[in-house]
Amino acid sequence: MENKKRNILFSEEQIKERTKEVGAQITKDFEDKNLYVLSLLRGSFIFAADLVRCIDTKAKIGFMTTSSYGHSEESSGNVQVVNDIPDNIEGYDVLIVDDIVDSGITMNFVVEHVKKLGAKSVKTCVLLDKPSRRQVEITPDYCCFPIDDLFVVGYGLNYGDYYRNVPYVFNWEV
Repeated sequence: MENKKRNILFSEEQIKERTKEVGAQITKDFEDKNLYVLSLLRGSFIFAADLVRCIDTKAKIGFMTTSSYGHSEESSGNVQVVNDIPDNIEGYDVLIVDDIVDSGITMNFVVEHVKKLGAKSVKTCVLLDKPSRRQVEITPDYCCFPIDDLFVVGYGLNYGDYYRNVPYVFNWEV
């Protein structure tokens, strides 16, 4: 794959501009709330870092690591909590941030997990939404870009252990 030509789907500039727009909407929606931004590692760390800098309201930030992909291109359907939320989120308005919603299984699992931990409210925000692959009924509250059923890489999204550091989202031309 690495020797194939990269097809850039969303440039660094497009991502930056859309992240600002979503951040402004989140700022408005969470203005008088007790915001806790929960970044799902590893995929969302780049997007979450850029997003929280575009949110102009008081926010606590935490991280959670789940696993359902391993090194595969598709979810196994079995979500495991690798590192749980380090804070007590009871009474917080939680915004779960992830890189992509594909099958929806991981996001659905995390939403239910956060609710069980006593969150006052739960909303979701993703860089990419791939609704054609959905296996559970979930729609992100905030989304930068909907995409077709493509395997995408870059800007936090990985292929194996690599390419998260690429500043744009791409796929390889077939």
